[in-house]
Amino acid sequence: MTFETLYDQVLSEKTQKKSERVILMIAIASFLIHLILIFLVDLGLISVPSSSDLLTNPIAAIYTPFSFILVYEVYLLIYYLPRSITTYISKQYEIISLIIIRRIFKDLSSLSLTSDWFSVKNDLQFTYDILASVLLFFLIYLFYKFSHQGESNLDGETSNSTIRFIRLKKGVATCLVPVIVFLAIYSFVTWLLGVLHLGVVGNTSFKNINNIFFEQFFSILIIVDVILLLFSFFHTDEFHKVIRNSGFIISTILIRISFSVSGLLNTLLIISAIVFGLLILLIHNQFESHAAKVKKSMAAH
Repeated sequence: MTFETLYDQVLSEKTQKKSERVILMIAIASFLIHLILIFLVDLGLISVPSSSDLLTNPIAAIYTPFSFILVYEVYLLIYYLPRSITTYISKQYEIISLIIIRRIFKDLSSLSLTSDWFSVKNDLQFTYDILASVLLFFLIYLFYKFSHQGESNLDGETSNSTIRFIRLKKGVATCLVPVIVFLAIYSFVTWLLGVLHLGVVGNTSFKNINNIFFEQFFSILIIVDVILLLFSFFHTDEFHKVIRNSGFIISTILIRISFSVSGLLNTLLIISAIVFGLLILLIHNQFESHAAKVKKSMAAH
């Protein structure tokens, strides 16, 4: 079986639509199960570690379906990888933004509504996340707007080098699917075992629950981005395209680093990553526009 055939099976439009329906059904079911577990905890029928805010407040139940929506966003990122580099990068930005939105639902379950709002760690984190989610929403809108205005000709050309590069991206995307599935299962099982033991490992799992899977996922994306950058030299060595692709890697690295810190620094790193990617895209578009004008002028003469 060739990569092309395998790609058509796991990353075709039909598979994407089917995956969307399955994930939505799982998300709804997980929300109901989470609510039932919270109800059982409230009745005292089951006990949970004191550090778990996810099973003490019904608002936190929204956290679970959001996790499955994020899984679908990961699939979409892989789905768009061979099609458009800017859409692929924008999906990374969407994922980290949804992680913040998901974290807000967790923050809501542990808010302390007191007059000392700005001295309580959880309340401060909630404030950072609320402001960041609005700003990131706007930045992603700008990224989509300018990516469509200056979309690279990479995927639209039909040269032999372009065809080979698209095949490479399809191969990389196909290989990513089993890697991501394995990583998701491994991350979930590791976290679940830690929770069930209710020891130090369990407490650590709850503390870093927002990082589960995605910390390793963005590490994999950095490797993928570097591979694509290196192979893109076989297609083009234009300075502005090289800088754009390199800038997107730096943006991904900043997102990955954000998982290793918390609080305001975490939020600032995420915002900086998307702002940096947006600026790189804007400058790249100016290069493209200038090159098109020069080409038109030369053709006129």
